[in-house]
Amino acid sequence: MRNILLAFLVFSNFLFSQKKDSLVFSEQPKFTSKQLIIPATLMTAGTIVLSTENRDFSVTENKNFLAFGGYPEDYLQFAPHVSLYAFEWAGMKPKTDFWNRTAILTKSEIIVFGSTYLLKKAIKKPRPDGSNEFGFPSGHTANVFAGATMLSMEYGENHRWVPYVAYSVATGVGVLRIAHDKHYWSDVIFGAGLGILSTKIAYWTHQYQWNKKSEKDNLTILYKEHL
Repeated sequence: MRNILLAFLVFSNFLFSQKKDSLVFSEQPKFTSKQLIIPATLMTAGTIVLSTENRDFSVTENKNFLAFGGYPEDYLQFAPHVSLYAFEWAGMKPKTDFWNRTAILTKSEIIVFGSTYLLKKAIKKPRPDGSNEFGFPSGHTANVFAGATMLSMEYGENHRWVPYVAYSVATGVGVLRIAHDKHYWSDVIFGAGLGILSTKIAYWTHQYQWNKKSEKDNLTILYKEHL
């Protein structure tokens, strides 16, 4: 009788664990064509501007405009990434647990940095200051918009102000890249769309396997509890 009861408990725990796992990992955003509208529009607009703009002149006469002795956007571009963890530490609840969130962020960074690098090498458009031919697209802008998109997806539903702040910071980084004579408008516009798309792809393709207990782990825990 005891063996039958133990078997029943094991089976019940197995079913409950499976149901619990499905609830925990049911946050995966589903792909819809509507989600492509914003990044596709930005990337298309950036491409159109690139084909029509004159890239033979400096955007700003004062190259140190708003530089404050350096380039703050070098650090501001990572503000959304840091906030992904700082907000949770402050008591705000994200949609995704720590390990899956970190895996998604890592995937997003690989996509955004890999794609911007390949495009820069292939297109070879000069920067306004003439420092090199890696102007298109803007890596800083792509990176910060990727982070802003992830921050909005994790916290935006419960905290409506997060997307406004995140995308304001991202836009500010893009403007600073133009003000500091590092990019033209086309570079920034395209980079923003690329960053958003990179994070969307990271979510769409994520399988939520990190930090997920296996069936074997569940059975082992239950067995030890009944010894």
